[in-house]
Amino acid sequence: MQQVIRKGLKDIIVDEVPDPLPTPHHVVVQPVRSLISSGTETASIHQESVLKEVADRPSHLRTVWNVMKNTGPRATIAEVRAKLTTDYAVLGYAGAGVIAAVHESVRDLAVGDPVAYGGEGTGHGERILTGRNLVARIPPGVAFDEAAFTTLGSIAMNAVRIASISVGDVVAVIGQGLVGQLIAQLVRVQGGVAIAIDLKNDRVDLARRLGADHGLPAGEGLREAVAAITNGRGVDCSIIAAATKSNGPALQALEICRDRGRIVVVGAVALEFPWNDMYMKEIQLSMARAYGPGSYDPAYERQGQDYPAAYVRWTENRNMEEFLRLLEHRRVDVQPLITHRFPLAEAARAYGTILDATSGSLGVVLEYPETPVARGSAPITPKTVVTVSGAPKAAGQLGVALIGAGNLAKWAHLPALKKLPGVSLRAIYSAHGARGKSYAKRFGASYCASDLSEVLADASVDAVCIASRNAEHAAQAEAALRAGKHVFVEKPMALTEAECHRLQRAVEESGKALAVGFNRRFAPCYIDLKNAVARRSGPAVIAARVNSPGISGAYWMADPAIGGAILGEACHFVDLFRWLLDSEIVSVSAYSLPTESKEPIGQNNIAASFRMADGSVANLTYCTVGSKTSGGERVEIFAQGVGASTEDFKAFTLSGATRSHRKAWFAEKGYLAQFADFTQAIAAGRSPQVTVRDGALATIACLRMLDSARDLTPKTIA
Repeated sequence: MQQVIRKGLKDIIVDEVPDPLPTPHHVVVQPVRSLISSGTETASIHQESVLKEVADRPSHLRTVWNVMKNTGPRATIAEVRAKLTTDYAVLGYAGAGVIAAVHESVRDLAVGDPVAYGGEGTGHGERILTGRNLVARIPPGVAFDEAAFTTLGSIAMNAVRIASISVGDVVAVIGQGLVGQLIAQLVRVQGGVAIAIDLKNDRVDLARRLGADHGLPAGEGLREAVAAITNGRGVDCSIIAAATKSNGPALQALEICRDRGRIVVVGAVALEFPWNDMYMKEIQLSMARAYGPGSYDPAYERQGQDYPAAYVRWTENRNMEEFLRLLEHRRVDVQPLITHRFPLAEAARAYGTILDATSGSLGVVLEYPETPVARGSAPITPKTVVTVSGAPKAAGQLGVALIGAGNLAKWAHLPALKKLPGVSLRAIYSAHGARGKSYAKRFGASYCASDLSEVLADASVDAVCIASRNAEHAAQAEAALRAGKHVFVEKPMALTEAECHRLQRAVEESGKALAVGFNRRFAPCYIDLKNAVARRSGPAVIAARVNSPGISGAYWMADPAIGGAILGEACHFVDLFRWLLDSEIVSVSAYSLPTESKEPIGQNNIAASFRMADGSVANLTYCTVGSKTSGGERVEIFAQGVGASTEDFKAFTLSGATRSHRKAWFAEKGYLAQFADFTQAIAAGRSPQVTVRDGALATIACLRMLDSARDLTPKTIA
């Protein structure tokens, strides 16, 4: 399919990417019209110089430095260069079309149903994958170009609901872009008196033609003009719908508010208020988040879990439905907001028009060439493979495909694979077509695909590297083994004992190699640590302290239902204990933080003690509540007459009869050596250093750790 892409920081292109396939609780939409959200989308297009962008946002430099400390200068420079010039990003989140395919978990929509859709990252393209809770049926009589406003209409509606407007309330709507125009109309629907305010007179005039009671230019004299309208009281509520780095709109909103008035912020503006003025007026300040309840909640948007109407009356989806109802009954008029229309192929011109201050653009609509699929038709046959380089695999090369185009693959796996001799990158599989295409172009893959079965059926693919989300690892690894592929799978190999057993059987029955991504076994500092205690006499004591504050909140890896931080990350250290001591874990006792509160997540914060078969003891403290400025991980090991430690992949210290200290500027994480061992094992017909048994034991030990923390009893590890 064709999709609008931001290439680098500023170039807009239309490129071919694989069609999406329906996933659980999702549908595929064939757009007829989509609406460019001029404020949100153009904010990510940097027409000015990179130096200007960094000057405006110096935090970028801190981010780059933090990344460089963990990955080294070469990888960081390569990443920055790609971000500036070649990486793909999807733009857009509002449109309307017909259902092209549905997942079996969605039972109330069918192919051909006309719908409006939204969703961050859905984009402008010929096929759109979005969650069931982010689509709403289009009523009869509502045109597709009108329905394309539904997402922005829901944002406006949520702002009006947050503002708690009642009949007769005087409401100033500051900023008359698309969302501001819609808010002004909805204020009237709600029974309020709308004052439309903007720097551009033509937008103020348009708002008045569409029903605003008053229209005023922003700037000098605004306070006096509002006072004249409100008999000196000021407005009951100011809704800020502007987009600017200035705090001017915020100051104006405060200035024209009455005593004990309300300010609601829906636009991206600087919020700097004089404390004394806010205090003396006792102003209520509220933020309106996207379309309403459900926004940014993965359980709602991705997993299809609705909020009960009795408790949450107006969710994202119900706001979308209500806006469409208002369109149907002509209570809201969006047609005059459309100033320009472009075919999808001319998307670059469309964005150029928006960025041109002299064009007078407001609502810019993209039109799609295909005839919409009819109701009752068969789903559209997707094109799930797109050729990129098309380079064939040379004789004797190992053909490798990447499964899952995430950050770890981009920063670690793909650069390592590209450095290895005799390796041919055949394919990138990603459910996100634009990202898969971007990775394939950047790292020289032959093609990209959105259907895993296409990759597994490819005879030129000898091995797969699985770097998808944790819950997908086991099923994808088993499917690849059954398809006759060698497998490198990121940790955790599996999330349940049953998955571990299935993978062990698949390895035995297929005769293929499976390696697990425990890269610490290949990192120089940890190799030094192992060598330091290799000749120890008697048992040892190990203490590992890990601080991972990033694994918290709504980040998917923090979710205990899919393993959380313990199965997802602490498994590294369980495997490390076994490898450092060449001894098996016998039992574990663990305690966690309380699990009743939503944050911090108790199951992700654990102190555990492991008893080893050789009599050693290993202690693990894993937490997500620490400071981001604290150290990440520190491992110490003590045996008779020997003490050694390593920290953050950069420092190693040995004490005892022999003393040494080594410190690197940048983290050395062992990814290249890890993949070299995997590919060499395949070539030699031997087992990799980290096997399916190692992956299984790490998962089982973490499960027992969580069990022990749950019922406060020691657990045996068979």
